[in-house]
Amino acid sequence: MIAIKRLFRPVPVFLALAALGGGSAIVLAQMEAGLRGIAPIDTSGSFEVTGVLVDVHDKTADAARHGGWRLAQRKAWRMLWAKYHGGAGIPALSDGTLDSIVSGIEVENEQIGPNRYIAKLGVLFDRARAGQILGVGGGVARSLPLLVIPLQGSGGRPQTFADTEWQSAWARFRAGSGSIDYVRPRGTGPDALLLNPGQVTRRSRIWWRALLDQYGAADVLVPKVTLSRQWPGGPVIGYFTACYGPDDIVLTRFTLRAENSAALAQMLDEGVKRMDEAYSSAQVEGRLRPDPTLIIEEPVDPADLEEEDGLLEEMTPGAGNAANPAAGSSTIIIQFETPDSAAVMRGESAVRSLPGIGGAETTSLAIGGYSVMRVSYAGDAATLRQALTTRGWRVEEAGSGLRIRRAGPASQGTGDNVTGG
Repeated sequence: MIAIKRLFRPVPVFLALAALGGGSAIVLAQMEAGLRGIAPIDTSGSFEVTGVLVDVHDKTADAARHGGWRLAQRKAWRMLWAKYHGGAGIPALSDGTLDSIVSGIEVENEQIGPNRYIAKLGVLFDRARAGQILGVGGGVARSLPLLVIPLQGSGGRPQTFADTEWQSAWARFRAGSGSIDYVRPRGTGPDALLLNPGQVTRRSRIWWRALLDQYGAADVLVPKVTLSRQWPGGPVIGYFTACYGPDDIVLTRFTLRAENSAALAQMLDEGVKRMDEAYSSAQVEGRLRPDPTLIIEEPVDPADLEEEDGLLEEMTPGAGNAANPAAGSSTIIIQFETPDSAAVMRGESAVRSLPGIGGAETTSLAIGGYSVMRVSYAGDAATLRQALTTRGWRVEEAGSGLRIRRAGPASQGTGDNVTGG
């Protein structure tokens, strides 16, 4: 029996059934609503796999649904592995292991029958746990904090934080795994007053600096959308503009269409994703550098610097003559074979037992492949290589580091099991 996981743990979720007798259902996050704005529902850095299709038959509707979720986890894991390593060498994880690294399942669309479950699902993997098995770093290079002011125009009236559909779409967006560090105000309290539509048109750097300091941001992003409803209940056209900085610099423009008001939320979610891609591309290209006019610094008196330097020397006498603790030792990266989790502990213990080892720590875990260990050693890589060889390891050169694995029974301990890089 699979344990049902909630999509967003910090807030409760509810199911909205679209039709009786096996209609579609959508998992919606219950967001705390007020007169103005909603809070972002997820800021974690999860690995996300969307569009996982499942079609499962079982004895009951509930059993089919649970089986579909199980199948979605397996398929999503293969898709996630292929994204980083290609389709070969996918480690087979048990359902229990998948349960431990999956942090949530999002129902994009589902149909439930008496003994059949058809759905399109999204699976969220915990970045820390799944990243260890994937052998990729848990973090990504991110931008400086950027304040987001979503501006929506509809019927000739611009709005920011007034429970608009556009602000709700930005609150739903899972931004933790991207390269942009969004600062997304909730819109309550003074937010609606300070971050009003008129603020977007202001160019005063002093006023902007005061606001950015208030929210702990380095610059501002203004994603805009203008909604044009063709007729009541008819199509809705969204005109999107991604702007940046107090000068409202335009990065990209695009247009999306929703067939009716029921599809508006999906269109806005797609608009947020397109906006995020535009901001991420601008970040890579170096176009999201903070405006230097937003940095207001008081001039520094050279006399104050000399006084601080003298005070520092008095507080740390002899600091300049302190011995370097790293002198005579070197840091060496070792890739070691880890077919299972027990091999990680065995590998670390074996390396730590070598003479001259000051420390050994696994920095990247890849079950079923080669994990990475950072070793502090009182010597060079060649000496460490010889020491590992005498302990029965097969050693190869891997760039500036080493790759090791246990030699076969016939060659262990012979001393001639070194393979040249």
